[in-house]
Amino acid sequence: MRPERQDGTGGGGLLVPMAWMYAEYIADGMLRTGDLMEPSTLEYRAGRDALALTVFLSGGAVPDALPAARLDELRLLTAYGAQWCGWVRERLDALGDPASGTAGAEPDLALARAAWRWLEETELLAADLDAIGAPPWEAVDEGPDAEEAAQVWTPAWQLGLPLGHLAIHLH
Repeated sequence: MRPERQDGTGGGGLLVPMAWMYAEYIADGMLRTGDLMEPSTLEYRAGRDALALTVFLSGGAVPDALPAARLDELRLLTAYGAQWCGWVRERLDALGDPASGTAGAEPDLALARAAWRWLEETELLAADLDAIGAPPWEAVDEGPDAEEAAQVWTPAWQLGLPLGHLAIHLH
């Protein structure tokens, strides 16, 4: 695999998605440091992908020792789900625009789009957070299916984003 040259003429070799790989590395490191979830779970993947998308789409370059301002930016970006989704869509659309000047970012952008597609289209079984806050007189019956009844299918990003947000706080 030949490395890409800075002038964009890599000699026809395979372009390496270094920006995306670095964003995944940062996200993985933050999640592992927080020790919030077993790395082999789908929930962990959702958190890693959501956090990697945030790092990648917010400019990518993050030094090993994250400055407080950069951590604050990542905290703000991951704080609110619906706003985060809109922000991700806008940034992906902007990066896909030929006028954006991101001609060398095709491999990175392809991986970012694949991660977003997985986060949007994959549903995971999770605790029904709306049911947890229900008044006690509306409690679910405690029969053998009570645990399953308190769970709902939810898009992966809705689990991954809070996990990534918590990992940022613990970093």
